[in-house]
Amino acid sequence: MARYIPPKQSKIGQMIDVIVLLILAIGALYIPLWMGLAGSSKTPVPQTAPTWESLGQNPTMVEKWNQLGFTDPAAASDIITARFDYSFSTGSLILMVVVIVGYFVMMVRLSDKEYREVISEKFGDR
Repeated sequence: MARYIPPKQSKIGQMIDVIVLLILAIGALYIPLWMGLAGSSKTPVPQTAPTWESLGQNPTMVEKWNQLGFTDPAAASDIITARFDYSFSTGSLILMVVVIVGYFVMMVRLSDKEYREVISEKFGDR
């Protein structure tokens, strides 16, 4: 039986593949932030005239805040009191399910097509 030799990809094809993968990776990381679906869902609980004690900080924590440049408790109040907003929209959930299922179906179909091509190259059409 002949040894299988895969088809060669040109340098231009490799460069296009790398650029497309880079765009997809950056897009996958940035688009949820841009759509407000991740990262920006922390909401601070405002306090009037906060002190380190009212923010629940002990002396060691206060020392670390000072080392970070936050000597005024009011400046660190929004960071300390920020809580995640766990609400979600049904539309976003449905969209995410459609995208994930669509991607899965696309990958199964493309993999099946490529698998059949490799089998055909290796063993011929029967």
